[in-house]
Amino acid sequence: MTKVFVDTDVCIDLLSGRMPFNSSAEELFSMADLGKIKIYVSALSFANIDCVIRSQYSGSNSRKIIAQFKTLVNVLAVDGKTIDLAIASNFSDFEDAIQYSCAIENNLKILITRNIKDYKKASISILTPESFIKQKQ
Repeated sequence: MTKVFVDTDVCIDLLSGRMPFNSSAEELFSMADLGKIKIYVSALSFANIDCVIRSQYSGSNSRKIIAQFKTLVNVLAVDGKTIDLAIASNFSDFEDAIQYSCAIENNLKILITRNIKDYKKASISILTPESFIKQKQ
């Protein structure tokens, strides 16, 4: 089974219904729900997701949405080593550096994001949801 790390932006596309990106995010997460792929996200993503969707939904509803979302993904820890790797990286965006370091630390070879330009120096495959879906068809 293909294991992928999914960046926060794609998760937010799914949970907020952010158009036009939500349809590819929905397809990606449907693949996970059907057992075709295994999706990993960092623990950091949950804080970022909550900040965004709380403005769209009430606090209690955002927690319900996050709880449902958690059933689709495998949550990876962000620890001191992950932060050290992010600090030492050449990524200009620190949050992206943390996400990338988390994927690397967990031996994931594919990172899915809409933010391709921020991962130019990556040593693993960086794909948009659309390009990943096309590869899997």
